[in-house]
Amino acid sequence: MKKFILGTKIGMTQIFAADGTCTPVTVVQAGPCAVVQKKTVETDGYCAVRIGFGETDLKKLNKPERGVFEKLDLKKGYKHLKEFKAENAEEFEVGQEISVATMFSDGDAVDVRGTSKGKGYAGTTKRYGNKIGPISHGSKYHRGVGSMGPTTDPGRVMPGKHMPGHMGSDTVTVQNLTVVKVDGERGLLLIKGAVPGPKGALLEIAESVKA
Repeated sequence: MKKFILGTKIGMTQIFAADGTCTPVTVVQAGPCAVVQKKTVETDGYCAVRIGFGETDLKKLNKPERGVFEKLDLKKGYKHLKEFKAENAEEFEVGQEISVATMFSDGDAVDVRGTSKGKGYAGTTKRYGNKIGPISHGSKYHRGVGSMGPTTDPGRVMPGKHMPGHMGSDTVTVQNLTVVKVDGERGLLLIKGAVPGPKGALLEIAESVKA
């Protein structure tokens, strides 16, 4: 069965094995989620499962959001909706609860997707790691952009030129991370290493495609 779930990032910590080995882990509050919709080849042209996370009252949602759940004849809504491709979509039922204990087990390889931390407006030195100019006395060029390119031919700034701009707030996927521990009672998922986003960020966790 395809494994997937939604969760929020709690933070990072470390756990110790019996032999004293220290492993850095990210703690994720995963689920519980509910199956909101299932898509099949016959009805939609592909197989997928749409799940909801963060239960909320329908009256707290706007009209378009509320209409999604009323169309499916659901009595409660969810703050977050995400779709995962699954060849076995017919095995799921609308309203079915998905918990971390039923989906994952220790040692599983997962891909984690989230939105990276926003850094605001940044120059090329911070954004791309460009080399800075001379720091010696008399230099008037330290952290500038640098040459814009040729002057006569083609006489324009080429696409892909490193320029200052907004840094961060990008969708980032970290692949092939290891699930160190699953705490089914508290709905926690301990994943080895770091994952994108600040504390409280929404994360999509799915079975690794490269495992």
